[in-house]
Amino acid sequence: MSRYAFLLRLKPGTGPDYDKAHTAVWPELLTVLKDAGISDYSIFRRDELLVLTMRIEGDFEAAWKRISEAEVNARWQNAMAEYFAPQQETRPDERFPMMQEVFYLP
Repeated sequence: MSRYAFLLRLKPGTGPDYDKAHTAVWPELLTVLKDAGISDYSIFRRDELLVLTMRIEGDFEAAWKRISEAEVNARWQNAMAEYFAPQQETRPDERFPMMQEVFYLP
């Protein structure tokens, strides 16, 4: 199982509403995430900056492809789209602005 972290940015002023939306993540979406091999998924927020961390059983891209194909994910992404600033920090061949782990204390 591998650990991953990446960054996202919210539009200014949308943080409280984004937080509220995540107090009631749809159970069917949580099932899709778990079925794709994701566990220990956390989102941390400081103002508009989000840091997302997770463990994935298997390949990151394969897991995200599986999630992307789920109808409930399309609905969730549509609902969340109003909160996100355009992604400007990705590098070629990145789905999200990925972070490199440089230290881990188990």
